[in-house]
Amino acid sequence: MKEEPGLPEHDHDRCSTLRALLRRVSRLARMAAFSALASVAHAQGAADAPVGPSVALYYGANPPVEELSAFDVVVVDPDAHFNPRAHAKAHPAWFAYVSVGEVNPHRAYYSAMPSAWLLTVNEAWASHVVDQTAADWPAFFVDKVIAPLWKKGFRGFFLDTLDSYHLVAKTAATRAAQEAGLVRVIRAIKTRYPRAKLIFNRGFEVLPQVHDLAYVVAFESLYRGWDAGKQRYTEVPQADRDWLLAQAATVRGQYRLPVLAIDYCSPADDACATETTARIAQAGIMPYVTDGGLATVGVGLTGRQ
Repeated sequence: MKEEPGLPEHDHDRCSTLRALLRRVSRLARMAAFSALASVAHAQGAADAPVGPSVALYYGANPPVEELSAFDVVVVDPDAHFNPRAHAKAHPAWFAYVSVGEVNPHRAYYSAMPSAWLLTVNEAWASHVVDQTAADWPAFFVDKVIAPLWKKGFRGFFLDTLDSYHLVAKTAATRAAQEAGLVRVIRAIKTRYPRAKLIFNRGFEVLPQVHDLAYVVAFESLYRGWDAGKQRYTEVPQADRDWLLAQAATVRGQYRLPVLAIDYCSPADDACATETTARIAQAGIMPYVTDGGLATVGVGLTGRQ
């Protein structure tokens, strides 16, 4: 909407403030409506209610604390210059995103990593797959990645790319070696920081060894996904969905851990977000539906403790 010519400067400011307020109210109303709809849909069609904390992921700069306060946990990008101590009294517990299986060259610790640890490039994300078998990798990860974030005030960590080793490990033996390395990294974090809460993004293969160290197990794209290479939203094939639902059943039933599904819809597509949130909840899984860049406040079942 264009500004009316000739409006006094204070009127411009007032209009801008009003528009920002209306956008915030609209987003909050959408979140409440989606949460209510998903709850009703779940009550009508699922045997077990989703159990666990409500989790949001926001990787944009300047996370909108007020809007995100509806969630129990909020994962942020630690490079977004967010200070968790400044918002320690807000409702969410602030978690830092950390990548275990890959490293992007823009991360501060990248230059300190030996080139021998970098096995290949994930072209979709322009990041390097890390060799989990490197003897010094667990100590390096704790010292260079986790410790600085703990010092900043983060007490929870979202462990991403736990399955990236599949890009390079093509035999049972090499996969087992990479998985053993992942276990060492996860245990090293909890040894140094026993109070740290860890959200695993996938990591299904190592759960038998470290499930007792997990706070929540997450996975992406149960119904709707994001193709980073082609920059488009996708419908998840039924076979992939069935596999994920089987994994979720094991996590919930055998390990008694909360499960979070992170799905992706265009932020302009309210119908997609509404339907996807409800479908995930119907499966007895905590939903979070957001945009492909995780740069907007998504929707889910909020207010759970």
